[in-house]
Amino acid sequence: MGIGLRGGRPVAAAAVVTVGVVVALRVVTSAEAATPDEVLSPCLGPQCPATYPEPNNGAWAGRDAAVNIFVGGDLRVRENAAEAEGRIVVMGDLDVDKSTANPRYDMGAVGVGCRVVPPDDSDFVTVGGSAVVAAANTVSIGSVDLTATPAWGNVVHAGALDPARFDVLAPGDIRQDPDAAAPYADVATTIPDLSDCLAEQAATGTVVVAGGQATFNGDGTSALQVFDVDQDLGTANSGLGFTFVGIPADATVVVNLNGASRLVNTFSGGAGDPIDSLRTRLVWNAPETTSLTITGFPQFQGSLMAGNPAGTTNIDVPGTNGRIALAGDLVHSGDGSATDQPGGPAQNGTIPGVGASPGLLTALLLGGGLLLAGTALVVVALRRREPAEQE
Repeated sequence: MGIGLRGGRPVAAAAVVTVGVVVALRVVTSAEAATPDEVLSPCLGPQCPATYPEPNNGAWAGRDAAVNIFVGGDLRVRENAAEAEGRIVVMGDLDVDKSTANPRYDMGAVGVGCRVVPPDDSDFVTVGGSAVVAAANTVSIGSVDLTATPAWGNVVHAGALDPARFDVLAPGDIRQDPDAAAPYADVATTIPDLSDCLAEQAATGTVVVAGGQATFNGDGTSALQVFDVDQDLGTANSGLGFTFVGIPADATVVVNLNGASRLVNTFSGGAGDPIDSLRTRLVWNAPETTSLTITGFPQFQGSLMAGNPAGTTNIDVPGTNGRIALAGDLVHSGDGSATDQPGGPAQNGTIPGVGASPGLLTALLLGGGLLLAGTALVVVALRRREPAEQE
């Protein structure tokens, strides 16, 4: 599940599936707060699939109550962005102003994705500010699969919203709640802490860029493979292929994209590319960027985290295969479609155990490295504990 684009490319190639690492919160009402253990958790609920399908437009494959796209700032939808799959939380404003050639934007349940949708009667979309949709555009909430099974949910918003700009599948509804985003306030502050923690891990491998390829050379043994990238990967007009070597079969991979501005342009991912096998264990982390651009022509593999509340992430690829957790803004643009739940066939990979009070998040434990939560691979098992003197 993820974010993708629909436009000049075939719909199937443009699908996005989000699996992997980032945000899975339980379904909450506005009166409840997301508790620490429910932040960054695996797929939630009794209908989680054993495996997540490749992007398709068939029957629903399961239900996931986790939040798949978390935006700490504003979400702006532009150009031909088409879909965002799974539960979506936007702490700021939702602003949809996209191409009139593709005027519809699907949220929650999408046309092409992993087909794991939120539970019926849950809040598919939560907006902490206003929801502004251009007159030429429509935001669609809910859908019916090829077996005539509906997936329906709600939109909850704190600020202004014109219901005429939303097509909500019945019996889903739209409701205003001034505290719509309040349950997720701690999540917004946890993401920068977690992003910093990932950035502080010692590198275990090196990255070599040559001949149109970026090769990530792991150490062959560590359960947590960490790569530090201090340059753009590609240019605005030229992408790189990504190759990972020396990665143990069950290792988690963290790529830290360091610097105030960073661009990643790749043609790797999807259609059986070797990188696809890593997506449930791959995290791209940008701890400090004010401007992060993900572009190219593949389904971008792995979950994406950006820790700067003042930062903007621009996703401009046909699809993303991994969860998305951002402290700042998200711009979904480009020539494709975006599905909810950024991630891949196992979108329930997560980062558990990081919901404690920020004042207590002083020690990082790699307790066992990788964990299995049922059939869901926990992508990054980072647990923090209280200082020793408090234990």
